[in-house]
Amino acid sequence: MKNLNIPAFLLATLVIIMFIGVGFAIALRSIWLILLFIALGFGIMGTGIANKKKKSGSQA
Repeated sequence: MKNLNIPAFLLATLVIIMFIGVGFAIALRSIWLILLFIALGFGIMGTGIANKKKKSGSQA
């Protein structure tokens, strides 16, 4: 079994929480919270993808 990459796991969990927050904001019918959670979700996801690209680029 491979070792668990804790920082990547935490980033992925945080992205999931942000998109759950979008669902919560939709339930509250708050456009500002919806936009905030979507922006944070995609921003955190972009950070994770950039980190992965940087890490794999240095190994190749």
